[in-house]
Amino acid sequence: MTRPRFAFETHAVDGRARTGVLAMRRGDIRTPAFMPVGTAGTVKAMLPEHVRETGADILLGNTYHLMLRPTAERVHHLGGLHTFMNWPHPILTDSGGFQVMSLAGLRKLTEEGVTFQSHLDGRRILLTPERSMEIQRLLGSDIVMAFDECTPYPATRDEAAASMALSMRWARRSRDGFDAGGDHAAGSALFGIVQGGVYGDLRAQSAADLLDIGFDGYAVGGLAVGEGQELMFKVLDETVPHLPAGAPRYLMGVGKPDDIVGAVERGIDMFDCVLPTRSGRTGQAFTRRGPVNMKNARHKDDPRPIDEACGCPACRSYSRAYVHHLLKAGEILGAMLLTWHNLCFYQDLMQGLRDAIAAGRLAEHAADFRATYAAGDIDPV
Repeated sequence: MTRPRFAFETHAVDGRARTGVLAMRRGDIRTPAFMPVGTAGTVKAMLPEHVRETGADILLGNTYHLMLRPTAERVHHLGGLHTFMNWPHPILTDSGGFQVMSLAGLRKLTEEGVTFQSHLDGRRILLTPERSMEIQRLLGSDIVMAFDECTPYPATRDEAAASMALSMRWARRSRDGFDAGGDHAAGSALFGIVQGGVYGDLRAQSAADLLDIGFDGYAVGGLAVGEGQELMFKVLDETVPHLPAGAPRYLMGVGKPDDIVGAVERGIDMFDCVLPTRSGRTGQAFTRRGPVNMKNARHKDDPRPIDEACGCPACRSYSRAYVHHLLKAGEILGAMLLTWHNLCFYQDLMQGLRDAIAAGRLAEHAADFRATYAAGDIDPV
């Protein structure tokens, strides 16, 4: 049986939250979904098959980093990103807009696109909506993101309006460039990105512009850039009602576990964030009782697992004392075990949300999660 290019089906609704399946040619994505970040063609400190074992249905790759090294053309020549990194399941690629924004003084923004200086060798490179679509096509992305300008925070209303309008013009060019992609366009999906800063009317206008162009899914960009959780949730409350119920909604770059729970309650279906992997490399473990610094000396004699409720390999087979020792000794295994644990925690979080929505008890589940997460870690007796 031929699998669909792209189909989104809602299975259950609880308040504004919903659970379902995004079906694609390389597999199904259960929603709400968390996408581990594989920026440069790898989820740091993890084998692809182990990422899959955590429960991940889809990974995120990055246009900006892969275009610079090893280059999209080289990846394409070697069989595409799925073959290159040994991940046969769906991949979403970020368009590069966020990374280009973060270059600040190293970029020049024009109507055509963004000219920036490579952080690898200093070359001047022009990235346009058309080139972003070409790179994502060469990589073989399943979900392609439109090229946009990620509006920084803080920004005045006039600044946010000008930035949003430019992103909408680039969205049209991204749509046209994607549609010119031939066989790849026929086998993948294109998501538009809502911008507008923290201004509800600009977000509504951006959503309307994207709907007029027409996309397979709709992302909310320009959040988790310093505005804080309360303001982020306010923007979601003002934005999500303008997005179609029949398309997936993706909150880009989010986030902390309690950010995800609150965004799911507001109708978001997809998330990505470097937090679980980055934290794993710096000694922080996410647990049901909140984050824990495994470098702290109080763990050095603790025989308990990182999280007694977790079934990941780190918690099944190793003690806090051993993980603490690895981190203090600078052993790579410490980062590997913590990364594996954190990714399992995030996937367990998503499964718990999916189950709660399906059972019609999301409010109770979210309240229990918040209370336990805020309680803090317990010292050994």
